[in-house]
Amino acid sequence: MDLNLEGKRAVVTGASLGIGEASVKMLAEHGADVSFCARNKEAVETLSSQKIKAGSIKGYQADMGDKESTEGFIESVLSDGPVDILVNNVGASPSRNFLYMTDEDWQELHELNLLSAVRCTRAFLPNMREKKWGRVVMISSSAGKYPSAALIDYGATKAAMISISKSLAKKYGSDGVLINSVLPGLIHTAMWERAATEIAEATGGKMEEVIKGNGKSVPVGRYGTSEEVASLVTFLCSNAASYISGTSIEVDGGQSGHI
Repeated sequence: MDLNLEGKRAVVTGASLGIGEASVKMLAEHGADVSFCARNKEAVETLSSQKIKAGSIKGYQADMGDKESTEGFIESVLSDGPVDILVNNVGASPSRNFLYMTDEDWQELHELNLLSAVRCTRAFLPNMREKKWGRVVMISSSAGKYPSAALIDYGATKAAMISISKSLAKKYGSDGVLINSVLPGLIHTAMWERAATEIAEATGGKMEEVIKGNGKSVPVGRYGTSEEVASLVTFLCSNAASYISGTSIEVDGGQSGHI
């Protein structure tokens, strides 16, 4: 199986921790030269200092919810040369009541979750087409396919990412650019720890107990890890996945129930 990414330039957005951070490390470990961004300066410096035997890691501080900051990040990346691989990972998932969400709430989340992916894809796609080789991976969510009453605007942005990836896959597949979506389910990240902490505080329990209890709802009996999602991302970015495009693949321990 050819997972070698030596000589490829990759970009991962929103990589301060979790799936983004794991994807940066795994792509680099397989030979890619990876550029990433995050809002937190300390997180950028920490990940950039990681020692990788194969590829390299270079970080930029950027707020992907801000158009000018996003465009600055894109410009900095392109100044070093064309991009072969793009992982649109950045995103937030606030839980809030539909009736109390303002237009600004909707617009801000769409800027971060959706328009950041649109802007990066639009910027890096031309070079991929020219080289007749490219990979774009949208980190969507199971909420994009199975809507949640608590994550209405989040689910809408993630569903849009799936739709866009399928449309672009049809349009640019003949140019050698493969575009897919990855749909994580319950993954043990800081986001889910925060949610579990809130539940624990409300019920008088412990965060670890909430995590363990929620994991029982998954057929494999536990939360997934960021590295397990990153493994699929790396595969989709490799030559081993050369006939996979326009798909939306769930990484959820068997939790989804559709045929």
